[in-house]
Amino acid sequence: MITGRVGVRPPLHPVGAAPPDLSARREVPRSEQRREASTWQWRARPGYPEASIEHAPVDLYLNAWLGRLTGYLSPAALSLAWHDWALHLLLSPSKQVELAVQAHSNLLRWMQYSARAAFGCPSGALQPLAQDKRFNGPEWQSWPYNQLSQAFLLTQQWWHRATSGVRGVSPHHTDVVTFVARQVLDGAAPSNLLLTNPAAQRATVDSGGRNLWRGAVRAACDAHRSLTRTAPPVSFLPGRHVAITPGKVVMTNPLIELLRYDPITPAVHEVPLLIVPAWIMKYYILDLSPGNSLVRYLVERGHTVYMISWKNPGAADRELSLEDYRRLGVMAALDTIVERDGAARVNACGYCLGGTLLAIAAAAMARHGDERLASMTLLAAQVDFTEPGELSLFIDDSQVSMLEAVMWDQGYLDPQQMAGAFQLLRSNDLIWSRRLRHYLLDIPDRDNDLASWNADTTRMPYRMHSEYLRKLFLNNSLAAMRYVVEGRPVALTDIDVPVFAVGTLTDHVAPWRSVYKIMPLTDADVTFLLTSGGHNAGVVSPPGTPRRAYQIATTARDAPYIDPDSWQEQAERRDGSWWPAWADWLAQRAGPFTAPPSSPGYGSAPGSYVLQP
Repeated sequence: MITGRVGVRPPLHPVGAAPPDLSARREVPRSEQRREASTWQWRARPGYPEASIEHAPVDLYLNAWLGRLTGYLSPAALSLAWHDWALHLLLSPSKQVELAVQAHSNLLRWMQYSARAAFGCPSGALQPLAQDKRFNGPEWQSWPYNQLSQAFLLTQQWWHRATSGVRGVSPHHTDVVTFVARQVLDGAAPSNLLLTNPAAQRATVDSGGRNLWRGAVRAACDAHRSLTRTAPPVSFLPGRHVAITPGKVVMTNPLIELLRYDPITPAVHEVPLLIVPAWIMKYYILDLSPGNSLVRYLVERGHTVYMISWKNPGAADRELSLEDYRRLGVMAALDTIVERDGAARVNACGYCLGGTLLAIAAAAMARHGDERLASMTLLAAQVDFTEPGELSLFIDDSQVSMLEAVMWDQGYLDPQQMAGAFQLLRSNDLIWSRRLRHYLLDIPDRDNDLASWNADTTRMPYRMHSEYLRKLFLNNSLAAMRYVVEGRPVALTDIDVPVFAVGTLTDHVAPWRSVYKIMPLTDADVTFLLTSGGHNAGVVSPPGTPRRAYQIATTARDAPYIDPDSWQEQAERRDGSWWPAWADWLAQRAGPFTAPPSSPGYGSAPGSYVLQP
């Protein structure tokens, strides 16, 4: 009987063996891939139970089917969280009494408010959270809509208290139950229905019902795209409207195209800059329209900028691993820059998941005494995943096992599957408020370069994404010095080059306090910058962007540790974009000016990989 761990493919190649030539791969039909799955040599791994190979494909097919039925959320994970909360609530009579008293108090408060509101003098209203804009319009201040909104807000408040603070419930399960309750309440909000939304009723009267007709058409189009799993059309096309900074493709392999942007200054800094974007998105978020392009901004200041453009993987790329992304991505790009264009050292910058990969590569290079890195910049990138923010709601063993089954079946994680998780994190803004504007108020989505880029989605290879979730999110192997590169663990403490780390204040993907954890994990001088905005808009923040501010401070490698809250209290605050501050820091480490590189390219930027659907 062959035994091993269910749901995870064996290594791409044996430990210590030479890696395979990915360029020699052929397209393998999905049916053949599934047949191969039934003959895999499953291997037991420490900490995981053994399972019979005879049952593994059946289990995976069942979980993949169930995942599609449940929106890729694990029913087992949700059930465990609910039972943990419900049983501990049952064992907490004092909490039950507290909730009963709170319910009675809220009912009396609502009845008193309703009586005053009926006579036109409402007072004592419960105010929504600052980020909740659903009931801000003047129409909601009149009866009976103010009465409806107050009932909803009081109910929402009660459920928040009911799902939190129950003694004995694990923090993760508390977060999950609170999250699910919020989803249900957001879906039942009076702002979502025509009969209970005065703004939607007024729009219907003003347009003679045309808003409802156009909303129905939009809803049908959205439903069709959801059922057929097709992305919405992209209005800003790479190479035409965005990603138009002139450049060349100077290297290509089965995973990346390396772009080098043309200089526009007579001389350039001696030390070039390599940017490693995340492959969960296409690289041109850093090269949007000219006014929003970080690449163009840096080129105008005399930097030779290289950019990795990742391939959009398909089912045949299911076995691509995190090690392949390091070796064929970061290391192949560095080799090209040094060997082809003669640069002795390179400044490197990683964004989001690309920053995590860059940190892994930098730690491995430091272990080997490879001194080609001059500095490392991390933009909204995490290296310690003990507090990864709201994304941890979807990351536990049960949830990851279900995602692995789905990816095993199709070879990759579909972009719509990822988008659903991000939308649920901000369901009020990204789901229900959008549906209100789109379907009832006849307000179309805003069309800009960042929104168009967000719709230009990518896929995640099965093996790589499984490794990312298990090794980094679940096991936190990188920060714990257990992440293995070339057969040996790497340690971030080996990194001694200057580090510039950027966190964004309202980031729900990489919370800034999590990004801040780079501070004690390296043996380097770390400049940390905290800017206003979120994960994307906070990074794409060119000079002139309104309502932008940031804080910045440098901590020497031998300085005492400062916790993030103390740092926020002490760090200097500046108004405006953070780009000039980083450009100044980078210029100090980019060397003197010299002649631009003259080696030819193989084609023009943005290349072909970014155009792959």
